[in-house]
Amino acid sequence: MNSLTIRRPDDWHLHLRDGAMMRGVLPETTRHFGRAIVMPNLVPPVVTGREAAEYRDRILSAKPKGSKFRPLMTLYLTEETEVRDLRAAAEIGLITAVKLYPAGATTNSASGVRDMGRVRRVLDNMAQIGLPLLVHGEVTDPEVDIFDREAAFIERVLDPIRRETPGLRVVMEHVTTRDAVDYVREGGPDLGATITAHHLVINRNHILAGGIRPHYYCLPVAKREGHRRALVEAATSGEASFFLGTDSAPHTDAAKLQPFGCAGCFTAPNAISTVAEVFDRAGALDRLEAFASLNGPAFYGLEPNADTITLAKGDAVPYPAQVETGDGPVTVFDPGMDLHWRVT
Repeated sequence: MNSLTIRRPDDWHLHLRDGAMMRGVLPETTRHFGRAIVMPNLVPPVVTGREAAEYRDRILSAKPKGSKFRPLMTLYLTEETEVRDLRAAAEIGLITAVKLYPAGATTNSASGVRDMGRVRRVLDNMAQIGLPLLVHGEVTDPEVDIFDREAAFIERVLDPIRRETPGLRVVMEHVTTRDAVDYVREGGPDLGATITAHHLVINRNHILAGGIRPHYYCLPVAKREGHRRALVEAATSGEASFFLGTDSAPHTDAAKLQPFGCAGCFTAPNAISTVAEVFDRAGALDRLEAFASLNGPAFYGLEPNADTITLAKGDAVPYPAQVETGDGPVTVFDPGMDLHWRVT
């Protein structure tokens, strides 16, 4: 197969940042994706409906002329989140989901939740109205090894939440382990998971073997090769619980290349090519549309995009090493292999 036409994909987990950075990276997403769930972890975070509306308007004003891209807004869950404000934002279609960051788990997560008991009423209301909870699935206990924090989160936090709040729709974002894949498969129709392009192709050796590679450092951190293979198997399975969320997370090189460098891989320019390459090598191109374009809308109760994109296979596609933004250059994720699938 040298050509493939699919419904236009959506990105169910995206960081756009704000200001000059957002204006620099947004065209890389709008080129290929119809919609995207936009993360609310700005500084300060997007915690109210008014702030979500203002952020949405800034995104819409920055998108390229003629683009039909639609940002799907989220609220950042805090222990002070007001149920009335959340419900009002959901009822008018302003927000699509609410994001749970355990405090300190990742970039700009300091305002996250420390005591789940303090958000119980919010979660109950979300279950009532069918508003999904998106979870960054890692515990922050310093005694838990960083490679075990996803599995610990499932046991300590996620499973209790789901047992105590029946009917709550949950997306485990950017899953990285076989543990998470197995849990999602057993979780029923109210549980889904996003898988990133970069976690489909890198394991922890790519970060650490032969020298530290900061542009592969992300959170959750890439795991052992066996876990990566489990992610590929899940993504290419066609199962409705798994869908594409790039977690494309731009940071300037100045922010990445320092002793305490930021976590995140900027994959927006080449995510679709990377995923297509993975599916091609797995002999699963016939299931690419489900993963990239159909499963996510179905979970969120939305129609797939009406328009399509066509991918063509040929010589290796030359992607830029960096994207220039008003805040400085951002390095594009290097998948470590030639990408032969181009969006035409």
